[in-house]
Amino acid sequence: MPSSSSSTTSRRAGPLSGLPARLRMDSPLQSPAWVLLPLRAFLGVTFLYAGLSKIFDPHYLDDASPLGVHAQMLHAAATSPVGAVVSLSARYSTVMGLAIAFGEVAVGLGTLLGLFTRVAALGGVVLALSFFLTVSWTTRPYYYGADIGFAFAWSPLLIAGDGGVFSVMAWLRAAVRHTLDLPARPTPHKNVTEQGDVERRALVRGGMIAAAVVAVAVPIGSVLALARRPSGAAVSHAGLSPTSTAPDASPSPGTAGAGMVIAAVAGVPVGSSKSFTAPNGARAYLLHPATDAFMAFNATCTHQGCPVSYVGSGFHCPCHGSTFDQNGQVTGGPAPAPLIKIPVKVVNGQVTIA
Repeated sequence: MPSSSSSTTSRRAGPLSGLPARLRMDSPLQSPAWVLLPLRAFLGVTFLYAGLSKIFDPHYLDDASPLGVHAQMLHAAATSPVGAVVSLSARYSTVMGLAIAFGEVAVGLGTLLGLFTRVAALGGVVLALSFFLTVSWTTRPYYYGADIGFAFAWSPLLIAGDGGVFSVMAWLRAAVRHTLDLPARPTPHKNVTEQGDVERRALVRGGMIAAAVVAVAVPIGSVLALARRPSGAAVSHAGLSPTSTAPDASPSPGTAGAGMVIAAVAGVPVGSSKSFTAPNGARAYLLHPATDAFMAFNATCTHQGCPVSYVGSGFHCPCHGSTFDQNGQVTGGPAPAPLIKIPVKVVNGQVTIA
């Protein structure tokens, strides 16, 4: 018969004490730090990639390009609830553009390395909310826009931090404790003053690392970003010269779909448009801008593939606010290329695919 002390110990251990550690709720893999690790990796890589993409994009700081941050700010200011602030920022678009790019890089690196993770998460929330209030504000319904989702995705890391998993700050704290001849892990009855000293020293060392990275990365990144701007003022928004034409990714004559009737000439009055389904199943628009002119475009935004709508003077993407003129060329928003043109011709009073 077990003794009373062993019975007490058994009751204290609980019914889960016999389970493998990986199945118990006190398992390290069940802690928030490990559970949030996939989210932390995704957000860190995404924001780092977004920032570097801006730095290496030759159009990003080009004030003459509709793909640049200046044009995007002006476009967003017209519909944003903080339009006045956005318009003011557009006056200093180069500085603000670099600040956004380096902010994304800093948030991404801080999150991946575990260097001031909560501060990085707060930066991620601020950036995502600013994008939501500008670029994604006109997206309908709101859940089509990714920015509001990113803002909420950062909140778990803002609340829980990195928990010391794959964390530079955790490594710095351990190094400080070793320097002070303290136990590698704080004791249950840790001295508050002692812990405060460890934390201060770790924060100073972490701040020095962050400052050193900023001192090296910002000047080099700024030079790279500014050097990649087009030297000529007359560069089209597609990255082509005014006399060149955009590459036509649409079906060429002789391919599947050639000869398909889109509409009767009389059925599309001058100045009007007609939607139709392209041979590949995509939504498309036929335009009749002049008496003897017809044009057709694939109605898929070149940014993230959302369907665009023809609004009378051009095309508009409801997802992230990209706009295109009647020739399919980008006039605003984040779209990186013109709409894909579908060649058409008139045969016996019918508009067909060429």
